[in-house]
Amino acid sequence: MKRLLAALALLLSPLLAAPAVEAAPYAVDPGKTCDGWPRLPIETAPGTCAGLVLTPPEGRGLSIRTLRLPRTLVQLKSGDWIVVDLGGWDPGKGSVWRLRATPGKTPELTPLLRKLTMPHGLGVGPDGRLYVGEMSRIFRFDPEAPDPAATVEVVVDGLPDNRLHANRHPLSNFVFDGDGSLIVNVGAPSDQCAPKGRPAGPRCAEREGPDAQASVRRYRYLGEGRWDPKFETLARGLRNSLALARHPSGALLQAENSYDFAPKADTPFEELNLLVRGKDYGWPYCYDLTAVTPAWKGRSPLDCASAAHAKPASLLPPHAAPLGALIYDGAMLPQLKGRLLLSYHGYRAAGGRVVALELDDKGAPVVKAGARYPEYGVDGKVVWKRYPAPAAEPLVLTPGWNAVAGIRPLGAPVGLAQAADGSIWIADDRNGHVIRLAADRP
Repeated sequence: MKRLLAALALLLSPLLAAPAVEAAPYAVDPGKTCDGWPRLPIETAPGTCAGLVLTPPEGRGLSIRTLRLPRTLVQLKSGDWIVVDLGGWDPGKGSVWRLRATPGKTPELTPLLRKLTMPHGLGVGPDGRLYVGEMSRIFRFDPEAPDPAATVEVVVDGLPDNRLHANRHPLSNFVFDGDGSLIVNVGAPSDQCAPKGRPAGPRCAEREGPDAQASVRRYRYLGEGRWDPKFETLARGLRNSLALARHPSGALLQAENSYDFAPKADTPFEELNLLVRGKDYGWPYCYDLTAVTPAWKGRSPLDCASAAHAKPASLLPPHAAPLGALIYDGAMLPQLKGRLLLSYHGYRAAGGRVVALELDDKGAPVVKAGARYPEYGVDGKVVWKRYPAPAAEPLVLTPGWNAVAGIRPLGAPVGLAQAADGSIWIADDRNGHVIRLAADRP
């Protein structure tokens, strides 16, 4: 029994390290607004402000929330929003909701789909219908139908079910390529592919072969709402690719959630990758630019310093945990035009923020020597640290989102969506909020 309990503790340790989920309230001054919405005490980039769209009832835990863990969202042509609720890390806890929100009125939430298993991904397909990624499948549905649940059609099935593994990455995200093909994340089922702290063989079986995990797959669009069930492994060696975006040039960007090992607080860095067909991005053998992961040191089958290891287009802050990506093209915030927005979900020193990175006309991040990134202390102090290589320097859109007792919780942004008016809507799962970033006007 003692051995069983110890094994369970090891399995759960990555989850228990995160702060407990609480419905931490904001101190909202009813006399202050942000573009018509209640103004939140979040310090934002010049010319912007944060408005409150939806907040859970005051109290602790998930049981009192309607939306338990809002992850992604998209706006309908009507102006209403569809919100995907992860619900929890057990089967059947997830759901999809319709949100009607107008300044000065109580938000209305209507359930559309229930009893989903770890839903996360959300997007509009080439047919104009809504697509949702669950743990092991992607389906579409019609939110305008009298019974949306009756319209559910599975379009991709058989994604790996790895929810019971330590360091699991079971969530599905996707983007549509220019020809309608589905570009799909398949996360790694472990941290370094090293059970008991050492590799089980000369190579990591989890990332090999035609059914490789820790990869991004491409399901070819066949037309008429159909995708080829025989996928192509577009790129491999990617630990967790929840943050995906397609640039107008056709470039595919992926923000990598890197390893959990922590020889010191400043390693390993997260990555921003440009996905190129057939390339190997190094998991579980490599990290940062050329370093070998501890478990594979002296036995890595991939030379991390060689061209066989596709290097990141830019490093990102360590343990930032990028989960959402959006290329902004709205009119409300012209200073963000063409930039890549990333949500940093991590609760460590560099996380809990939304940032914007400059891209060139081919979709590559604009890097510079001596680039820096900010880390935030619990006292609100900011320390800018240098990257060890040329990297993209961020415009931090929510610099003041650290926890302040009685004022605000630590931000936990996930989904980013651009509204028709050019505002940016943010799903904060840990705190149960939907937030609107907009031009700073009453």
